[in-house]
Amino acid sequence: MQERRFGRLGWRVSEVGYGMWGLAGWTGNDDQETTAALERSVALGCNFFDTAWGYGEGRSERILGDLLKRHSEKRLYVATKIPPKNFQWPSRRGMTLDECFPPDHIREYTEKSLTNLGVSTIDLQQFHVWEDAWADDDRWLRTVEDLKREGLVRGFGVSVNRWEPTNVLRTLRTDAIDAVQVIYNIFDQAPEDELFPLCRERDVAVIARVPFDEGTLTGTLTRETKWPEGDWRNTYFVPENLSRSVDRAEALRPLVPAGMTMPELALRFILQEPTVSTIIPGMRKVRNVEANLGASDGRRLPDDLLAELRKHRWDRTPTSWSQ
Repeated sequence: MQERRFGRLGWRVSEVGYGMWGLAGWTGNDDQETTAALERSVALGCNFFDTAWGYGEGRSERILGDLLKRHSEKRLYVATKIPPKNFQWPSRRGMTLDECFPPDHIREYTEKSLTNLGVSTIDLQQFHVWEDAWADDDRWLRTVEDLKREGLVRGFGVSVNRWEPTNVLRTLRTDAIDAVQVIYNIFDQAPEDELFPLCRERDVAVIARVPFDEGTLTGTLTRETKWPEGDWRNTYFVPENLSRSVDRAEALRPLVPAGMTMPELALRFILQEPTVSTIIPGMRKVRNVEANLGASDGRRLPDDLLAELRKHRWDRTPTSWSQ
């Protein structure tokens, strides 16, 4: 497992981390399988785990807390997130800080996460939605400073709303934010335009999420794909989105090198970008852990292949289903 520096915080983190939404927020989970997958990730050198209170109302955090107890001798980095007070994902233009992150709410959910995780300090606490219009509001800035000073949080981050990589630029210029989590993959290349240059300038860590475009870049979806009732993916892959996504994946398929899978290609594309500190694919099975972490071997994609992949950029704007 290769490691990278995590921005100004200076941590050495595995360049492939572990996204834990699917362990508590999606259907089809098996507790034994979850435990085995997490254990295998630690054995293979994964040391960065991203969760949130919103993933099963603390369930994912508690799963991570159990992992931390089992490996108290290892330095495993914990990132979690504060849900917006109105529990609406994503935030929308015009929503106020009072609706989403008033100071008492920031503190309340930080304390809830500390309890769920069973730790005295959270390595990285993040806002789970964000509006750049809040950048200059002293209330959240003071609360972030207080939590750091009290030793409850080491670093603070923002998880940027889907397809809105510039909706955090003013906030990063406050220098109160140590990390930004953003969707970045073969299709979603827009963070390279403005966000990544500013992160390099301010030494802000970048967490690349949704590396497989919620499953599109696994190459396994069809226009007939369905998920069990209650599964979040049914609300995201509405017919309009599913058809277009499948078409995009099929257009990409001829570029997958012999002996490589589409998910591996997707991860290697992201690892080409030095601004990225870590990627957090969701992994619920041991075989997925082994395959995803196996992409961290230091090998680069050929320049001609990378140039072809860049042609598959897909610029999208938020819609009613893009939560």
